[in-house]
Amino acid sequence: MLTGKIRNDIDKLWEKFWTGGITNPLTVIEQISYLMFARMLDMQEDVAERKANRTGKAFDRLFPNTPDGQLLRWKNFRNMSGKELHKHLKQNVYPFFAQLGTAGGEGGERAGLGHISEYMQDADLEIKNESVLTSAVEMVNDLPLTQSDVKGDIYEYLLSKLTTAGINGQFRTPRHIIDAMIEFIAPQPTDVICDPSCGTAGFLARTMEYLNRVHSSPEGTFTDEDGNLHYSGDLLEPYRQHINSQMFWGFDFDTTMLRVSSMNMMLHGVNGANIRYQDSLSKSIKEHYPRQEENFFDVVLANPPFKGTLDETNTNPDVLGLVKTKKTE
Repeated sequence: MLTGKIRNDIDKLWEKFWTGGITNPLTVIEQISYLMFARMLDMQEDVAERKANRTGKAFDRLFPNTPDGQLLRWKNFRNMSGKELHKHLKQNVYPFFAQLGTAGGEGGERAGLGHISEYMQDADLEIKNESVLTSAVEMVNDLPLTQSDVKGDIYEYLLSKLTTAGINGQFRTPRHIIDAMIEFIAPQPTDVICDPSCGTAGFLARTMEYLNRVHSSPEGTFTDEDGNLHYSGDLLEPYRQHINSQMFWGFDFDTTMLRVSSMNMMLHGVNGANIRYQDSLSKSIKEHYPRQEENFFDVVLANPPFKGTLDETNTNPDVLGLVKTKKTE
């Protein structure tokens, strides 16, 4: 649960974007996402540096250890002036996001970040107004992104402002409906879970919240100063690697949604979620994901897009064998 102050800060920033000429809620969320991503990369590098200083071991840097490379870090660019900041983000920081995926590093954190960076390839700074940009950087800097459960709530609150359906019928499923479905299914931490039309990854992110809630010890459950309950998910530790890299799968063919859903999972503490570009109804799934196409997932949670129509020539023949229709749902 979010404190009233965080909600107010987000609402104020939202209004600032609006008055600065950015009125599409998805664009606002995307622009805030990029800034949150930049700050979280820097936070992750900080943790790795502190660990390396303690242990005396070298570590795999995300940012090059050069003056220009270190200037890509949040803490080193956030105090730039509006004009300078705009140029630096557009020409240096955002192009760096796109390179992360090609920077090697198979394991853990880096692999997950590299995966997100696939969808950052066309990340662009659309905040033209310098005072809006400065305010956005200030607000993102003040968000409590070190608290994993609050991070997810912040993003959920941003996504709650997506009220209109997209052109392909994608829209945000109401939270209480998602939660009811998850309660019925009661996913286990050993399951492999898929949303074949994932949109903003609401089903997957809320499943992670459900797992944290169900698998928290009394010591791992605490109340904040506003009386909100928080669940650490401390009993999930034996399953952490599975949760981080194999448990969650989401398919979509809207790259904006892939960016938003990758970010949503990252903010819910899952860096290596398998959020993939794929039309689940297309026959190309046989070629791209032959193992996942049939009898692979333990749980499928989805709300189908209710507006789209199919190109019959590209549709998976196995699906057409079950039902002859051109409607996506």
